[in-house]
Amino acid sequence: MAQWARTAAAVAALAAPLAGQRWETQYVYDQDKSGLVFTDIAFPSAKRGVAVGYITDTKREQPVSLVTADAGEHWERLPVKDLPVSLFFLNENLGWLVTESGLWRTTEAGRNWIKLPNPPIYIVRVLFLDENHGWAVGGRKSILETFDGARHWKPVAAAATPPGNPDYSAYTWIAFADPQNAVITGWNIPARVWGFDKPDWVDPQSALRRPDRPHLTYSLSSHDGGKTWLPTSASLFGEIERVRFLPDGRGLGLTVHSQSFQRPSHVYAINWRTGRNSSVFDAPDFAVSDIWLAPNGTAYLAGTTVQGKLRDVVPGKVRVLASADYRVWKEMAADYRAEAHRVTLAAVDEDNMWIATDMGMILKLAPAR
Repeated sequence: MAQWARTAAAVAALAAPLAGQRWETQYVYDQDKSGLVFTDIAFPSAKRGVAVGYITDTKREQPVSLVTADAGEHWERLPVKDLPVSLFFLNENLGWLVTESGLWRTTEAGRNWIKLPNPPIYIVRVLFLDENHGWAVGGRKSILETFDGARHWKPVAAAATPPGNPDYSAYTWIAFADPQNAVITGWNIPARVWGFDKPDWVDPQSALRRPDRPHLTYSLSSHDGGKTWLPTSASLFGEIERVRFLPDGRGLGLTVHSQSFQRPSHVYAINWRTGRNSSVFDAPDFAVSDIWLAPNGTAYLAGTTVQGKLRDVVPGKVRVLASADYRVWKEMAADYRAEAHRVTLAAVDEDNMWIATDMGMILKLAPAR
C-alpha cells in the first residue's frame, strides 16, 4: 500500500505544472506552402538572442536567421548565406556560426556574419574558452584546436585513437564543466548492411523492421583545459546527443535512439568528478531532444510527445519536464499549438529560457502569474 501511495504521488507531481510557469509562443512562421526549420538557438544574455535555420518548400532551402535585442518580444529576420548547423556565443556580442560549408564570426550579436578563411572541413560544432582559444568537432573523427581566433587550426591527435572507420565516425558535442574539465562525445555507425536504403517515410514498414544495433560510442575527457585528452569507446545503443555540466560535479547526458528502439531517448545523471552515472528518465511516449541544467541544479528535459511508431514523420506536442531531485519530474504547461519533431533549448538561467522547434516556432518560459 505504501509503495502504491508513493507511485500515485509521483504521478500526481508529474502532471502538475511547475509553480505556474508556462511556455508561451513568441514567434510563429506562418507562410503558405513553406516551412521554417530552426537548427539552433542561442541566448548569450537575457536580452539578446539568435535563432538560425532555413525556410523550405518543395524546391529549395533558404538559410535564415532571427535576432532579438529585447528577450524575444520582437524578432528581426535576417538573411544568411549558407545553411546553418550550430551556434556558439562567448558573450553577448561575439559568436560563431557553423554552416554546411564554412565557419562565420559575428561581433554584433548575430546582426552580421563574416566568413572566416580556411575553415576546417566536416565540422558541426565549435566551442571557445576566450576569443582566441577554441575547438571544432565534426565528421571523420575531426577534433581541431585554434589559438588565434579560428585563423589557424591544428588536429587533436587523440581524436584518431578510438577504433572505427573515419568515414562512418563523427564527434558531435563538446562541453566544459569549468575551464579545466571537458568532454567530447561522438560515434561510429557503420553503413547499413541490411538492404534498407529508402527514407523512413517512403517505406514505413521497412523502417519499423530495421533492427537497432549497438555501435561504438566515443568519449574524450580532459582535466587540464584541453591540453591532453583521454579517449574511450564502448559498444552502446543510441547516440549521445547532449551533455550538460555544472562546476560542482553534477551533469546530465542525453542519448537518442533510432525509431525501432522501444524508448526514443534516455537521460542519465553524471558525476564528472567520480565518473559515475545513473539513469534518471526514459519513457516510451516522450522523445527528449534537448536537456539543460540550471545553476541551482534543476534539470529540464525538452522534447515531444510520441505520436506514432515513426517518430521522425509525425510531429508531436512540445513538452518540457523539470526536476530538482531527478526522480520526480513535473510537467510544465506549454502552448497547445506547439508541435515539432525535435526542439532545441537556449537558457541564461532558470528565469530566462527559450525553445526553438523544427516547425518554425519559438517559445519562452513565462513567469508564474
